[in-house]
Amino acid sequence: MKGRRNSSSDYRSTPDRGGYSPGYASSEVSAKSTSSSTASGGRNSVSSAARSVAGIFTACFAPPEATIRSSKSFGDSEEFKAPSVASDVSRASSQKGRGSNRGINISINKEPGTVKFTMEEIQKATRNFSSSFKIGQGGFGTVYKAKLLDGTVVAVKRAKKSLYEKHLGVEFQSEIQTLSRVEHLNLVKFYGYLEEGDERIVVVEHVPNGNLREHLDCIHGKVLDLPTRLDIAIDVAHAITYLHMYIDHPIIHRDVKSSNILLTENFRAKIADFGFAKQAPDSDSGMTHVSTQVKGTAGYLDPEYLKTYQLTEKSDVYSFGVLLVELITGRRPIEPKFELRERITAKWAMKKFVDGEATTVLDPRLDQTAANTLALEKILELALQCLAPRRQNRPNMKRCAEILWTIRKDYRELSASDFRSFSSTSQRSSSIRD
Repeated sequence: MKGRRNSSSDYRSTPDRGGYSPGYASSEVSAKSTSSSTASGGRNSVSSAARSVAGIFTACFAPPEATIRSSKSFGDSEEFKAPSVASDVSRASSQKGRGSNRGINISINKEPGTVKFTMEEIQKATRNFSSSFKIGQGGFGTVYKAKLLDGTVVAVKRAKKSLYEKHLGVEFQSEIQTLSRVEHLNLVKFYGYLEEGDERIVVVEHVPNGNLREHLDCIHGKVLDLPTRLDIAIDVAHAITYLHMYIDHPIIHRDVKSSNILLTENFRAKIADFGFAKQAPDSDSGMTHVSTQVKGTAGYLDPEYLKTYQLTEKSDVYSFGVLLVELITGRRPIEPKFELRERITAKWAMKKFVDGEATTVLDPRLDQTAANTLALEKILELALQCLAPRRQNRPNMKRCAEILWTIRKDYRELSASDFRSFSSTSQRSSSIRD
């Protein structure tokens, strides 16, 4: 934990959008689930595959946002290249001075790095954890907003002292080690940490626009249109592809979900919260999986992982499939207030899809245009592949990103065509009236 980290250039996947975002913790609860499933068919047996997928969801039934804990122990296209590794980051030094009302009284290199803060510095930054600086609360603890002397706004995550147990210590170390190894435009940027006595604090960049789940719930007062949701899905796919394929020791996130996807003011997505992250199996050694206790969030959990305790990158792919359904429908993965047949959102959506009723699952706040309908069906088809009961039948994340790029391209072309057609019709109508 005392070592230095390397910084790297931003990995830019969608140049028409930009920005940055921090990780706020999720709630945690003990539970255990198992499920049985059958292999899904190929592209020509969509109906059979979807019914197989539908059958696995009941094992995951639990209140939304509950975190599972069990005690049982493309060619190389330039689009997906990892950023190069460059210079080391130096230790920050304390400085005295008044600063701004919300300024942190320390000087720090603007590049993220494994900087060890002191408790005095953190207390100055948050005015001794003043409630006026508080911006979030989760199962991990409380999040405060602060500002570096150079103007960089950061989020300070402070763990609950009442939760200092062995597993939380492991999760804290996991998050620090993971954040210090990665840098990508669509991953939360890391600035430093504090581990002193019973204090566990992480300092990351601040997200100005909340998380994806909040926006799907319209907490911020504006409905996300389908193009924005598609852009967010692509950002997330790129970030997970980077974790799985383009770092020295690939990482499985293990908790991909809408509340861990933070959005900038320009709606660029950034994945946060690496407390459950696990190093992927070493392919050179011939290992196909990591045997580990089940961790994740109910509704997003890979049923094969639940059943076998074998973790692979395809577990993230499964969670991503649930996320795709969530983006399309606007619903949470588990909706306890809905009638039983609609309670597990992915199960309900997949059944509607194979029954030829895909348009009925589209978020009712979105317009049912030709372009939206086309994107809806293609995204649901990709979700169906990601949700295959057996991991070998799921695509990898790189393939998911490629498919989403194609969907976005087709969507834009059809939208432009519809617009030209509408403009032409309007002009003809105007001529007739004249």
